[in-house]
Amino acid sequence: MTIRHFLTLRDLSKNDAASILSKAIELKKSHHSGQYSKVLDGITLAMIFEKSSTRTRVSFEAGMAQLGGSAIFLSSNDSQLGRGEPLEDSARVISRMVDIILMRTFSHANIERFAKFSSVPVINALSDEFHPCQILADILTFIEHRGPIKDKVISWIGDGNNMCQSWINAATLFDFRLHIACPEGFEPSAKLVQEAGSRVRLFRDPVEASRDASLVTTDVFASMGQEEEREMRLKKFKGFRVDHELMSTASENAIFMHCLPAHRNEEVSAELIEDEKISVVWDQAENRLHSQKSLLLFLLGHQTDQA
Repeated sequence: MTIRHFLTLRDLSKNDAASILSKAIELKKSHHSGQYSKVLDGITLAMIFEKSSTRTRVSFEAGMAQLGGSAIFLSSNDSQLGRGEPLEDSARVISRMVDIILMRTFSHANIERFAKFSSVPVINALSDEFHPCQILADILTFIEHRGPIKDKVISWIGDGNNMCQSWINAATLFDFRLHIACPEGFEPSAKLVQEAGSRVRLFRDPVEASRDASLVTTDVFASMGQEEEREMRLKKFKGFRVDHELMSTASENAIFMHCLPAHRNEEVSAELIEDEKISVVWDQAENRLHSQKSLLLFLLGHQTDQA
């Protein structure tokens, strides 16, 4: 069987993505009714973390347990990865012992190197350039609340970071328009924007970017590894906070998302994130579990009628 990695959304075809989301909806219904299939009995997931995590670790570990499998947590502090073992060697060794691997790390190039030498599927659970697992949950959440995302306007407010760049990939995969508002010097990859063509537009004004948007979404202004830049970034991003006033410029019934953790009253107002009529962040967080269970089944080659 051909090894399928999931390093960016570009590793999926439109049909692949639709199948994963459809299965995720089924898995969520089963979860809420207390029904679990142990289709991954005997299957082991290795979880390699160089960055801290709450939602990623809990969702993947719980997901494997619910599917009958098991998960092994490895951090750079308690493995040879933290003592200088080459990624190529770690990939060849670990992939001979487990069935699937995820990495949460800084350098995207490291995940690509690891995947090149792995004999089992590798999942990007976050890198400095992309966070594709989060986008699957976000699209699932949008579908649940507002139906098909095709041809809708999605507004990203804030840093052109790994989440923003994954939204750019998603715009092409799911056929929607993406409006990105960011200060000068904090744009996403120019190459990605160019490749996306007319589906992606850059703005300096969050209000202009949010017009006609069915979804407004953001992330922290200083991500992991950027703590020393925090004060500078807060000054640069003044005026980019998402609040009720900004949401009022979007489409009627627009919803708000945040991948979490959120810094209230920095990138999002405390009132907005707690407004359950607009904010769907808790459904969004839960959907990491269901979309990733579906992703695991897909990458492991399980047909939809097996789970």
